[in-house]
Order: sequence, then C-alpha cells, then structure tokens
Amino acid sequence: MIEIDPQQLADRYMAQWNVPDAGERRAVIERLWAEDGTHILHPPAEIREAAAELGFDHQTLEAQGYDAIETRVARTYERFVEKQGFVFRARPGAVRLQGVVRIGWEAVSTATGDVMGGGSDMLVLDDNGRIRTDYMFPGS
Repeated sequence: MIEIDPQQLADRYMAQWNVPDAGERRAVIERLWAEDGTHILHPPAEIREAAAELGFDHQTLEAQGYDAIETRVARTYERFVEKQGFVFRARPGAVRLQGVVRIGWEAVSTATGDVMGGGSDMLVLDDNGRIRTDYMFPGS
C-alpha cells in the first residue's frame, strides 16, 4: 500500500462535501474513491426507528460507485452547505492503521463559527490509497 498522511486524507475527504461545482466535485470523488467504493452511513436514530417500525432489521444506508457517491455528496452539499450554511471540516488527530484511516469531523456554521454537529468515519483503503469503503457515524 502506498504511503498516505492520514490527516491530509481526512482533510481531502471532508473537503469533498464542500465543493459547489458539480464537475469539480466529481473529479474530487474520482481522485479519492475506488471506482466501486461504498459509502455506508449509520443513519440518525429517527431513521433507524422508522425503519424498525416498518420491519427492516438492516438499518444502514449505502451508496456504491462514483455516480451514487456523487449523488450522496451533492445532496449533502445542497442540504447542509448551500441551504443551512454549514461547512464540513476534519478534526485533528486522524489515525492510520495499515489500510484503515479513522477520522473525526465537524459541521461548522459559516455565520457564527459554532460547531453544530459532527461524527467519525472509518475509511478502508485499497492498495492505491483510494477509499474502498467508508463507514460514517454521524453524532459520534
């Protein structure tokens, strides 16, 4: 596996969520992610509860491949950056253990600078240092 600075990867990963231009966003995704990469989200409690009420015992959300990941990132940009005025940033302290990088992140109000939320991710890398699987845990 190639050498990767985990904090630089965390910064680049979080920057993708803030890119306004669709073409630039797609290029960033293709540089960061393996072509068949998978983003797996542990959804907020209200989504898990609604799914359980409907009889779903598997309560994760997944996006696989460039197109699906691009849609996921674009919708997050539209909802949180464009409409709610947040910016996403990596917390310091990203750690790499072989092919896995653990990162923390924050959603910050552009109006006040206040941290409004955050979470953590476990990024599993391929041999080229691209994200093969992203396990996202908002609120952690």
